[in-house]
Amino acid sequence: MTTIEANERMDANEQLDLAARVLDLVRAAAGPGAEAEVSVDHYALALTRFANSFIHQNVADTTTQVRVRLHADGRTATGVTTVVTRDGLAGLVDRTVTALRHAPADPAWAGLAPPAVPAGAGGWDPATALATPDERAQRVRAFVEAAGGLEAAGYVRTGYWVGAFVNSAGQSVTGRTTQAAMDGIARTRGADGVARLAATALSDLDGAVLGARAVAKARAGVDPVELPPGRYEVVLEPTAVADLLTNLAVWGFNGKAHVERRSFVALGEAQFDPSVTLVDDPVDGANVSLPYDAEGTPRRRLVLVEAGVSRAVAHDRRTAARAGTESTGHAGAGTASWGPMPLNLRLEPASAAVGEVAEVAGPVADSSVAALVAEVRRGVLVTDLWYTRVLDPKTLVVTGLTRNGVWLIENGEVTRPLANFRFTQSYPQALGPGAVLGVGAHADALPGNWSIAQWTAPALRLASWNFTGGASG
Repeated sequence: MTTIEANERMDANEQLDLAARVLDLVRAAAGPGAEAEVSVDHYALALTRFANSFIHQNVADTTTQVRVRLHADGRTATGVTTVVTRDGLAGLVDRTVTALRHAPADPAWAGLAPPAVPAGAGGWDPATALATPDERAQRVRAFVEAAGGLEAAGYVRTGYWVGAFVNSAGQSVTGRTTQAAMDGIARTRGADGVARLAATALSDLDGAVLGARAVAKARAGVDPVELPPGRYEVVLEPTAVADLLTNLAVWGFNGKAHVERRSFVALGEAQFDPSVTLVDDPVDGANVSLPYDAEGTPRRRLVLVEAGVSRAVAHDRRTAARAGTESTGHAGAGTASWGPMPLNLRLEPASAAVGEVAEVAGPVADSSVAALVAEVRRGVLVTDLWYTRVLDPKTLVVTGLTRNGVWLIENGEVTRPLANFRFTQSYPQALGPGAVLGVGAHADALPGNWSIAQWTAPALRLASWNFTGGASG
C-alpha cells in the first residue's frame, strides 16, 4: 500500500460515505419500518516479532469490515462482510434481510441510539498509523543491544482503527485511533525478565529502556530458592496489576454479568479499600478506542469505583434497559454473548501527577515500586501473573502462576530471587477495605490480551496474597 492510499483509508469521512450508502441500500430492501444501523471499520495491524535476539517475522493485515444490524417485526438480524464492492455490499444487505425473516423473536431489543455528539476523541498519531517495519525494527535493535548478549524475544506492534457509524434514527459519528505496544523478555541461566508498555504513539516506546529493565530483572532472578506456600504480603508491579484489571473488567464490571447476578459488584457498597479508584476513560486521548461504541452511543469517562465504593458497571443498550439505566457506551460486536465490559480500565495512582520515573537498579523497575518495597518488613515482589483462570465468577476467585521474576522482600529490601508460585486468590478480597497498604505514584499503560484493550496500572502493596504451592502444583 502506498502512503497516499494509506492516508486516504485513514480518512473517516470515506468510511462515513460508505456507511451512508449501505444504509440507503438497507432502507430500500427492508422497507421504511425497519430499524437499521451500519458500521464501517477499517483496521490495520502490523507486528514485528523477534526470538533468539533476531527478528524472525514481520506481518501486516489491513481490513475494512462493514456490519449491518436490522430490527423489524420484533426480530433482529446481523450481517458482516469484508467485501466492499458494489456486489459485496448488495449481497450483505440481501443476506441480512433474508436472515431477519427467519430470526427468532427478540424481546430484549432496546432500540437504536439517538443522535448524540461524542464527548471526546481517541488518541491519534499519524506517524504511528504510517509506521514502517524499519521503525519497529529500530525498537527491537535497541532492546537486543540493551540485553548485552542475553537471549531476547518479544514483539513490537503498531496499528490504527478508523470507523464510522450511522443508523436510521439519525445518529452519525466517526472516529479514529492508533496503537503501539512493545513486549520483550531477556533470559539468562533459566531466569526471565520482562518489560512491556503500550501507547498511542510509537515514539513513546523506547526499546533501550525496556531492554535494560528486562535485563536487570533477568540477572537478578538467577538461582531462585523455594519459599513455602502461604499468605504473604505482596508488592505487585504494574505488569501484574494489569491481570487484576483484566479480570475485574471481564467478570466484575460487565453489565451482562451484573444484571444476571453473576458479578461480585454491589453498587453503592464500599467493596474496595478507600485508596482504590477505578476509571474507564476511552476518550482521554491516551487509550485505544473510538469515541463511540458498536451501537453508536458516545463513549465517556466512567467512574466504576470511587474511593473504594462501587459506583457503576459497563452497559450497552440491552443491559442498560434490563437494569433500568442508560447505556455507558460499551457495546461491542460480541457483547450480546460476552456482555459489555470496560476495555480502557485505569487504576488511579496515588498521585495525580505522573511524570518521569527514575530507573532503579536490580529487579525493581522504578522508584514508585521501590517506595512500596521499602515499607515491607517481609513479603514477596511479583512481576507478572499469567495463565490465570477464574474458579468462581461470583467471588472472582482466580488461580494462576507468577512469571518473569519473583523476589523475597526483607526489611524493605529485595534480598533473593524466588521460584515461581501457584496462587488461588479472590481479586476483590485482595483489594478490599484495609487490604491495600499502598498504591504506586506512577501508572504504566499496558497492552491487553486484545488489540482493542489497554490497562493502566500502578504498582500495589497488598496485605495478603494466597500462594498455594510451587509452579508445578
